[in-house]
Amino acid sequence: MKLVCVDCSKEVPAHLFDYQCTCGGLFDIIHDTSAIDAEQLKRVFHERLSERITPYASGVWRYKELIFPELPEEYITTKYEGNTGLYASALIQSYVGSNSKVWLKAQSENPSGSFKDNGMTVAVSHGRSLGYQRFTCTSTGNTSSSLAMYAALAHHESYVFVPNKNISLNKVMQTLAYGAKVISFDGTYDDGIRFYEQYSKELGLYICNSINPFRIEGQKSIVYEIAQYLNWNLPDWVVIPGGALSNVTALGKGLQDLKNLGFIEKVPRVALVQAEGASPFHRMVAGGHTELTPEPNPYTRVSALNIGNPPSWKKALRTLEETNGITCSVTDREILDAKAWVDKSGIGCEPASAATVAGLRKLIAGQVIDKDETAVCILTGNMLKDTDALQEYHLGESAQASYPNKIVSSQLTLKEIGAMLS
Repeated sequence: MKLVCVDCSKEVPAHLFDYQCTCGGLFDIIHDTSAIDAEQLKRVFHERLSERITPYASGVWRYKELIFPELPEEYITTKYEGNTGLYASALIQSYVGSNSKVWLKAQSENPSGSFKDNGMTVAVSHGRSLGYQRFTCTSTGNTSSSLAMYAALAHHESYVFVPNKNISLNKVMQTLAYGAKVISFDGTYDDGIRFYEQYSKELGLYICNSINPFRIEGQKSIVYEIAQYLNWNLPDWVVIPGGALSNVTALGKGLQDLKNLGFIEKVPRVALVQAEGASPFHRMVAGGHTELTPEPNPYTRVSALNIGNPPSWKKALRTLEETNGITCSVTDREILDAKAWVDKSGIGCEPASAATVAGLRKLIAGQVIDKDETAVCILTGNMLKDTDALQEYHLGESAQASYPNKIVSSQLTLKEIGAMLS
């Protein structure tokens, strides 16, 4: 393993860990897989899929040889994350207007309720191996609750900086419940990142945000798992939401790993979906620009996507280039409508997750994605992560008319209700 700067290509041994290069660019982790016997490794992955005791029962650490082969086992901090459902939904297939199969990868089934667990188990395990006992992040919600859970499992401290507006209180309460010290500040996610870059070393804090390349390595396991579940035959498209852009970065790395090792014959195209009120990356790509212009005051009701200066944008751009990928943006209304149908399908998700379904629907309607192409949409968080969104959508004054199910509100007696239902 080695660290390679995405800006200047400087190489650093992995044990000389840092988050950023001296030039200011983020580091990427590169593995030497030349000595790997791919077929033997594939058999190992299948054997571990049935294990339920060792750390390799985890849907992340099952793939340890491709994620963090050098980590001593005693440092692994796991709650058997991963192993999440991959569902083919006829209801969602109809909703998005597809003639072919559409799968939903429910990362919402992770132990803390989001995809962040796939990366956080690796980041916290790495931090422990370096001797850290204080872990930190700035977060709009999911990162903080995941970090707090893993730090608690390791009997270490977590310090979480949370913007004081446009966040989900459910996620903050979950973070507090796991024992984190939560600091609410006046500013944005991006302000929190700048604080860490300046003060983390002197405070002895191990950063668990997406600038940490070990987070990205863990999140690669999501696409490994999709590929293994589908017998190493991936669909035509993978649709993923974009906030800080760590997930699409990890997706691209994972796809290249699978291709280079010969696990898959072709790399699917990637569609990255952002919320219109926080879509600087989409605007950059759509405009044909090569530099990102941050949005200083992003706003979307979809709090997990409310990031105006995504730190991993250069890595994400590489993913699009390598997969012939595309971007799009969708409105909050389109996202919440899609969420209602994902919930109705029996799978459920938080608003940010539904951006993938809303995006797929929009791209099919615009004939960017063909109706006969297959797709998997990655659902990043649990439907109970933002119950305010549920209340506003189904019970609020502006309850959406496009969704057919409403609470039957009346003064009927139970006898009268029984007669109505018979």
